[in-house]
Amino acid sequence: MSAVSIPIDGHDSVSGLALGPADPVAAYVFAHGAGAGMTHRFMAGVAEGLAARDVATLRFQFPYMERGSSRPDSPAVAHAAIRAAVSAAAGFYLGVPLFAGGKSFGGRMTSQAQAAGPLAGVRGLAFVGFPLHTPDRPSTSRAEHLERVDLPMLFVQGTRDKLADFGLLQSEVAKLGPAATLMPVDQADHSFHVLRRSGRTDAEVMVELLNGLANWMHRIAVGA
Repeated sequence: MSAVSIPIDGHDSVSGLALGPADPVAAYVFAHGAGAGMTHRFMAGVAEGLAARDVATLRFQFPYMERGSSRPDSPAVAHAAIRAAVSAAAGFYLGVPLFAGGKSFGGRMTSQAQAAGPLAGVRGLAFVGFPLHTPDRPSTSRAEHLERVDLPMLFVQGTRDKLADFGLLQSEVAKLGPAATLMPVDQADHSFHVLRRSGRTDAEVMVELLNGLANWMHRIAVGA
C-alpha cells in the first residue's frame, strides 16, 4: 500500500491510499461515506478484497474529513476532490481502465460530478450503498441527476437499507436503461450488515459484494 498526496484545485491537498496487485485489470477510485474516512475497516476491507481480485484502488479523504470536521463538504468541494483523485489515479495506474464511485455519500458525490461533466478516463461508476434518501423517508429526488450520467453504472445495494427503499431504487435503476445494473444484497443494511436470523454472515455478504464489484469492472475493462 502506498500513501499519496492529492492536490485539489483551490484547496489544500488531501491524503490518499493506493493499493493493488502488480498488474491490475482495473482501478477503482473509491470515495468514503459521510461519517467515516478512507481508513475505516469497511473501506479497507473492500480495497484489500478487490486487490485480491486484480482490481487496484485509490482511496482518498474528502477535505472535511482531512480537517477532522464532521460536516461534509459542499457538493462543489466534494466534486473537485473526486476529480483530483481520478486524475491522481490515472497517473498512478498508467494505462489501467479507471472506474470511480464509493460508499454512500462518496458514491452520490461521484455520480453528481460525472453528471456535471465527464470524469476524465473513467469507464464506469460503482456505488456501494447509494443513499437514495434520508433514513426511512422514501424519495427519489437524489436520483434525478443520474439520467445525465453517460456511463455504465453498478448499484450494489442491501435490500434492508434504510437510506434506499429497495422498490424505489429498482424503479429508478430501471429508468436508466441497460447501462445501469442493480446488484441486490439480500437482507443487508446500509453498512452491509445482516441479522443473525437471516441465515447469512457479514463475511459472506462481503465476499458477495467483492465478487460483484470485481466481476462487473473486469467485464467492462476487458470489453472496452
